[in-house]
Amino acid sequence: MPVITAVRTRDVRFPTSLELDGSDAVNVDPDYSAAHVEVETDEGAVGTGIVFTCGRGNEVVVAALESYGHLLTGREVDLDDLGEASRRLVHDSQLRWLGPEKGVSHMACGGLVNALWDLRSRRDGLPLWRVLSAAAVDELVDVVDFTHISDALSPAAARDLLVAGAEGKEQRVQQLLREGYPAYTTTPGWLGYDDDKLVRLSREAVADGFGMIKLKVGGDLDDDRRRLRLAREAVGPDVRIAVDANQRWEVGEAVEWMRALAEHRPWWIEEPTSTDDVLGHATIRRGVAPVKVATGEAVANRIVVKQLLQAGAIDVLQIDATRVAGVNENVANLLLAARFGVPVCPHAGGVGLCELVQHFSFFDFAAVTGTQEDRAIEFVDHLHEHFTDPVVVRGGRYAAPTAPGTGARMRPESLERWTFPGGGGWRELIAGGDGTGRVPATAASRSDA
Repeated sequence: MPVITAVRTRDVRFPTSLELDGSDAVNVDPDYSAAHVEVETDEGAVGTGIVFTCGRGNEVVVAALESYGHLLTGREVDLDDLGEASRRLVHDSQLRWLGPEKGVSHMACGGLVNALWDLRSRRDGLPLWRVLSAAAVDELVDVVDFTHISDALSPAAARDLLVAGAEGKEQRVQQLLREGYPAYTTTPGWLGYDDDKLVRLSREAVADGFGMIKLKVGGDLDDDRRRLRLAREAVGPDVRIAVDANQRWEVGEAVEWMRALAEHRPWWIEEPTSTDDVLGHATIRRGVAPVKVATGEAVANRIVVKQLLQAGAIDVLQIDATRVAGVNENVANLLLAARFGVPVCPHAGGVGLCELVQHFSFFDFAAVTGTQEDRAIEFVDHLHEHFTDPVVVRGGRYAAPTAPGTGARMRPESLERWTFPGGGGWRELIAGGDGTGRVPATAASRSDA
């Protein structure tokens, strides 16, 4: 078995706050960032993981990656038993006190687990979704940590789902290679965009083949009414429009706000209130029907996912590639959703999230649920040029990734230029802004900016 000889980290940030890409009612000035980690073995193989943040605080995740990395360095890792490696990280008797299983510490575990899966996928010469789809049922069951979810998903139930999912799997793999997987786009919908840009990008999305767009809401009700009306006029009656409040509202406020927007037929309301408020989501779901309720990108772990599903609190689960403890926990989340018959529409955008999370939907269709009904992967057309294997979206569909790995590997020149604060791009911006006197939000609070 390979021995982990080095764990290397970087604080990588991009100045997206200058153009308000990614802006919403809560995240008003994000600088899309990635806590970047590389895991190297004594055989010279390297696996890459990233954890997405919005700028300030990225260094905290980097520090957590370094701390958890000590649990791997100098030790053997069985790449055919990554359930054991995940448990070693997540259930460390001292570090788990920092969560347990939530927040920065859990995200750091996920970054390292994902880097190990990148090692495994590169060793096998396959993209992650093909590795997961080809794995034996017993291996996939062993990947799942059933701690605190066995009342909703037992190992036997997980095995039954995977055995059923294996029927026709190879045909679905070939279908994915031919046709890809449905996407929807949030590119038109950032709150920082003016009305003209909203309308232009909405029309372009329809022309590009997307069947759904998403708008950010929750800043001002009159603005939301106007923007949703403009978007509906731009895309026509048959294109779905989802809306996303980024946890902005109180429970009653969410119901009232969505009733005021109902005339424009929003498909779902995403993150209407605190992700932790399971019962609040259930109340909102009852109050806004037939509009669907979606959440998941900031859900801390599989245990909260279980409760959202048990409480009938959501219509759509949105997993995130770097919020939870990596591939293993997202396999658990997919199986939980399948157990409760709830579709999964992954959260993406950010830095590398499209590249990473696409693999879970491809795996879900190939080897778990076998359906794409009411399912789509979020797509945001930002920052893909910084990755060695960027996503490809054509005709409103993700093309199946074929390169080995998880998609997390970034271009060396991008790492050098955008490592914070010493990379060339940041030195230029801190010294002189972007030529208009503006300084990115992640640097504006520094004494050297």
